[in-house]
Amino acid sequence: MPTWTLTALDLPLRFVWKISRNASAAKTNLVVQVAGRGHTGRGEAAPNVRYAESPALLEAQFGALQAAGLERVETLEEFDALLGAHPVAHALSFALEAALVQWLAARAGQPVWQWLGVPPPAAATPTAFTLPIMPPGEVAAFLAVQRAARFKLLKVKVDAAGGLDLLREVARVLPGHPLLVDGNEAWADADGLLEFLAHTRAVRGLHMALLEQPLPAARAADYRYLRSRAGVPLLADESVTDTADFEEIAQQFHGVNVKLMKAGGYRRGVELLRSTRAHGLRPMLGCMVETSLGIAAALQISALADVHDLDGILIIKDEPFGLVHEADGALVLA
Repeated sequence: MPTWTLTALDLPLRFVWKISRNASAAKTNLVVQVAGRGHTGRGEAAPNVRYAESPALLEAQFGALQAAGLERVETLEEFDALLGAHPVAHALSFALEAALVQWLAARAGQPVWQWLGVPPPAAATPTAFTLPIMPPGEVAAFLAVQRAARFKLLKVKVDAAGGLDLLREVARVLPGHPLLVDGNEAWADADGLLEFLAHTRAVRGLHMALLEQPLPAARAADYRYLRSRAGVPLLADESVTDTADFEEIAQQFHGVNVKLMKAGGYRRGVELLRSTRAHGLRPMLGCMVETSLGIAAALQISALADVHDLDGILIIKDEPFGLVHEADGALVLA
């Protein structure tokens, strides 16, 4: 039987990671490992407070799985049966499945992408780079220190109170640079967002290429109203987790940001990306704040996405694994 373990990773960040609902200077992620039959598989869990996840919760759930027979799991069928009887947080579910899939692929002598039946990742995958919420006076120095201009797409976290001033400063420093603006559900309703967007259109040099989840996921009617009126493609993030009514999502958004930590597993992530494209929506592959263990896992299915926001490793101060490297704004598997 394989041996399953869970290890916590304390990860100081290179800068304060502030979005509309919280801020942090460090993260605690967890690594699942399965070993046996001469091979090892690992997966990363990045708990997210938006989904009521915490390191303590995931550790408790992992302990419960061990008590329920995790050590006997050697196949995806056995894995599905165990988690069907003992559901866990999506981030832990992904870490467990990623470790198992990596282990099974290694035993088969195949890379993970091939074992999953998806196209191979590109030799180098361009990624967006994220600017967290900060005072406008700090933007120029941040962009210079991070050499942000090398990324073809810059993601900017905003809130309703200071978003306009932040975007105005980014546009001043990098005029015309394509931006993915991420509201993380900061606006209360469609009218407030439309007022904000009207102001952004007057900002010289601002190129808002995409707008991600500006309203709460529950505001479906507002999103349906906004879809043809926003003037910028809308991306779903929090509105799509491990499941979604894609007929409805297609009435609200133009694209979907799929994250494996939300999807709860490789197989569900692949299904979500394929469903996104099948419904005429633009597929994007995103991440949480993750080490290269998690980012390397995402790259295995990256060929299914048109847009990649996989800069989690660039936020961590001392990335511990070195499985992915960034050069000229693109990610390369080591």
